Amino acid sequence: MSFTTSLLRYTFKRSDDKRDAGLTVPEDLECRRDIRYGTDPKWQVLDVYRPKGSTGKLPVIVSMHGGGWTYGDKERYQWYCMDLAQRGFAVVNYTYRLAPEFKFPSAMEDSCLVFDWILKNDEWFDLDRVFAVGDSAGGHMLTMYCALCHDENYAKDMGVSVPKRNGESFAPIALGLNCGVYQIDTKHMKGMLKSLMKALMKDIRDEREGRLIDPVPYINEKFPRAYIMTANQDPMAGPPAQEVLTGKLKELGIEYIDRTYGTKEESLGHVFHCNIRTAAAKKCNDEECAFFLKG
Repeated sequence: MSFTTSLLRYTFKRSDDKRDAGLTVPEDLECRRDIRYGTDPKWQVLDVYRPKGSTGKLPVIVSMHGGGWTYGDKERYQWYCMDLAQRGFAVVNYTYRLAPEFKFPSAMEDSCLVFDWILKNDEWFDLDRVFAVGDSAGGHMLTMYCALCHDENYAKDMGVSVPKRNGESFAPIALGLNCGVYQIDTKHMKGMLKSLMKALMKDIRDEREGRLIDPVPYINEKFPRAYIMTANQDPMAGPPAQEVLTGKLKELGIEYIDRTYGTKEESLGHVFHCNIRTAAAKKCNDEECAFFLKG
């Protein structure tokens, strides 16, 4: 494991522990934990949260967590996902295989298994209202998953099997892409991103793999509508990071909202929306969930 990966895991965990200290499970939620969606009991597990006493099929939010492709799990994202569930959703919060222990496209394989699991457990979920959120590296991977769903050649070249519903690829109908990194240019990247790609990829010098790991060129007119947000003082994925994505969606005529949170008086940083105690997170998460349900 590289120094960059070790440092990121230590730094992110320390920050997240401080942010989430003292949070407890809300009394108004029902939590179903540690459900296996694959064969690996450590990595391929998920939770489902939904309002207590709710009956029937609820609209769904699938959470693809961030963490620089090398950090994070469903336990780390449970509080954010429970907060979303309190807005009337069934939320699927899953752990996936991380780099460098597992190389690309392991996380995409796991994501396909999760959506297939949702299809096979549809008594819990309204399959006509499936949404998804992804932040930081999760935003990149959620963009990739949806591009795969709507480009059979992309999925074939990557070697993944996208789940099908009624003969069509099963994809969310709207996305929340939060503080994400969307363009991966393996030829010109540097710094931390380059170190993380070395951890994720089998060979960063492989041009074919470099093309596959950059999802924006594969987006077509079937891509879901998207709420794309960042923070005004995000050092990892600030406002310029999403321009390549919003430019592509605008070119294709796909509905999107491009939102930067924070003001000169109140600066906000990377994945601020996960700090559910704050007014800024509440505002962002309220507006994103409203975007999902308006369609």
